[in-house]
Amino acid sequence: MPRKGHLKKRVLLSDTKYGSQAISKFINSLMTGGKKSVAEKVMYTALDLAAERVNTEPFEVFKKAMDNVKPLVEVRPRRVGGATYQIPVEVVPERAQLLAIRWIINYSRSKKGMPMAERLAREFVDAYKGEGSSIKKREDTHKMAEANRAFAHYRL
Repeated sequence: MPRKGHLKKRVLLSDTKYGSQAISKFINSLMTGGKKSVAEKVMYTALDLAAERVNTEPFEVFKKAMDNVKPLVEVRPRRVGGATYQIPVEVVPERAQLLAIRWIINYSRSKKGMPMAERLAREFVDAYKGEGSSIKKREDTHKMAEANRAFAHYRL
């Protein structure tokens, strides 16, 4: 946190194919070793494969998959009187998007034995249909928040 003033959010350029900042953010998260062109190729190939499998537009597949994976609540630790409680908190939309991107990429990377575009396409299709690893992660996050609902009064 800076001592002087507030940091301004940098404006992210939209991606070239769909004009979406969300896809641009996804590509940047997918990128490893500064190879953005490789990440773009993987992303666009994955979207085309996923759209082909569900017979819709690639951007629609991406939007619906992201909306299905975004969590609504999460738990945050809060220390109260020597004890640490997991307190359920609503997720800010920007963080929800970040978590959805992170979960989809991590679960895609954990599958082995096929190209990354194929793994990512499968994760998009599963998320589009409301199933798969990233959806399970979202459900687990919601269950954890529900289980700790008794500590909601400790919220800041």
